[in-house]
Amino acid sequence: MDSKELYAIYEQHPVITTDSRDCPEGSIFIALKGDLFDGNKFAVQALEKGCAVAIVSDEQVYQSYHGAKQMVLVPDTLQAYKDMAREHRRRFDIPVIGITGTNGKTTTKELVHAVLDERYDGMATAGNYNNDVGVPKTLFRLNITHEIAVVEMGASHPGDIKTLAETAEPTCGLITNVGKAHLQGFGSLEGVIKTKGELYDFLATQPDSVIFVNADNDLLTGILPQGVKTESYTCDESRQGASVYGQLIACDPFLRLKWRSGESDGEWHEVTTHLIGSYNLDNVLAAVTVGLHFEVTPEQICHAIENYEPSNNRSQLTETSHNHLIVDAYNANPTSMAAALDNFSLMQVSPKMAILGEMRELGESSREEHERMIEKLKGCPIDEVWLVGDEFKDIDCGDYRKFADVEQVKAAIAEHRPEGRYILIKGSNGNRLFQLPEYL
Repeated sequence: MDSKELYAIYEQHPVITTDSRDCPEGSIFIALKGDLFDGNKFAVQALEKGCAVAIVSDEQVYQSYHGAKQMVLVPDTLQAYKDMAREHRRRFDIPVIGITGTNGKTTTKELVHAVLDERYDGMATAGNYNNDVGVPKTLFRLNITHEIAVVEMGASHPGDIKTLAETAEPTCGLITNVGKAHLQGFGSLEGVIKTKGELYDFLATQPDSVIFVNADNDLLTGILPQGVKTESYTCDESRQGASVYGQLIACDPFLRLKWRSGESDGEWHEVTTHLIGSYNLDNVLAAVTVGLHFEVTPEQICHAIENYEPSNNRSQLTETSHNHLIVDAYNANPTSMAAALDNFSLMQVSPKMAILGEMRELGESSREEHERMIEKLKGCPIDEVWLVGDEFKDIDCGDYRKFADVEQVKAAIAEHRPEGRYILIKGSNGNRLFQLPEYL
């Protein structure tokens, strides 16, 4: 059964579920299969609960089913899901902006969506549904009211962005940056660059596509394909031909900046954001560049950026009764950790404390990268440091306190809570440091 035949089933039953615990009447159940689960085992149950169709990849399940409702056998249910999502996306002749990168892609996606929402009825990836299951889920949210879409794409292995781009078929694209993350899957920084660059590779095959690029990032400009229209942003006034120029004003603690279009008479626009960290300057300029390309006015762009407030433990400033917290506990890798520490060091506040979780999925580079992190910490003006996770156990961390997990941190806070401090909380999501604000 090809993708068009599968999509014809969707047109008859336009609700999809991949969770056998949630089976709306008349919906399609797709039996996804992973290393630790097999949806095929629950296909019959899904039909009994209300699904009209079950798409399975287990021939034994298919052959043994004799119920009244439809069961469809395919070689690969995940591929079927992506094929159906691509067919759905093709029903909408609208711009689709694909966004990927090592760091900042979710914040950039939300900023771009906020800017475009000033003029268009847009749709964007919810949360971080950016993998091979999340992207199809996002595409199926498209409906006739939408005029533009922003689709975030994540990757942890070579080829991931290629398959997601082939599913979403973006007309425009943006790579925020490339850095050391998921090295266990990519093998090296070169592997990261090649995989993220798969978005550029796809756009090079599409007519009238546009790439938005940070002209100050040599790794990104170095992999730009020939013959594709580009619109760039930069903080270097000497660069000629950029679409947007920006300058950092301050981070005290919120990011303040100014920007202007690349036109010779471009007027400077000053913006105060709700974002923590100078590293967010590039994310803001990316959103400005996309907005101008789609003819959002400078006033609308500034309004959107000034009113955007981060969520999901990304660069959030939280004030409790006892401390000021900078919470960036959704993810961590060597690049984002270094940026967070640099920004925290520049903040003119005191006293400073950092609670830092281990950086995961770094493979053979893990110990080396954590040792580099400790060396960097030693040069940062931070009064007290707590380190969380097994990766620090066998590393000489000087006077820094070590904790096996977040529960030990909670116990230490209960015994003697820090007060009156500015505290950076940063670590991989698996450290669960996002639980700490309510204790601090």
